[in-house]
Amino acid sequence: MQKIASFTINHDALTPGLYVSRVDGDVTTYDLRMRTPNLNDYLSTGSAHTLEHLFATYVRSSAWSGQIVYVGPMGCRTGFYFLTRDLPASAALELVRESCAFIRDYAGEIPGASAAECGNWEEHSLPGAKNCAEAFFRALAGWTPERMAY
Repeated sequence: MQKIASFTINHDALTPGLYVSRVDGDVTTYDLRMRTPNLNDYLSTGSAHTLEHLFATYVRSSAWSGQIVYVGPMGCRTGFYFLTRDLPASAALELVRESCAFIRDYAGEIPGASAAECGNWEEHSLPGAKNCAEAFFRALAGWTPERMAY
């Protein structure tokens, strides 16, 4: 089998930030790397789950909602994949920053976190998601589209 592109990135040299993972026609896959890989500092399941619900709700309610394809956690629990269609890198970066600020400041019920709406509705952590969002927001300070290459 062929090695997929994301497995060719040296994860030992990867640090938190926003990277372009791949471009497939009009779809760009962003690597929202929230944790340094292989340091045993992974996103907890509850934190990642709540981040997913809040991040997806925010971006799909934004002015760019028509360009959002997918938001989801990485299996390694060091970040998220964010897929967009025809969205400039500068807009994606700003949208990620806005999403982090939204999550950091969020108070209230977690959207879609009932048994009828979610397959694991009891495993959420709003405090954990807020801490992760704040840390990632700080990691993106001064980040530019030019820094999005691995």
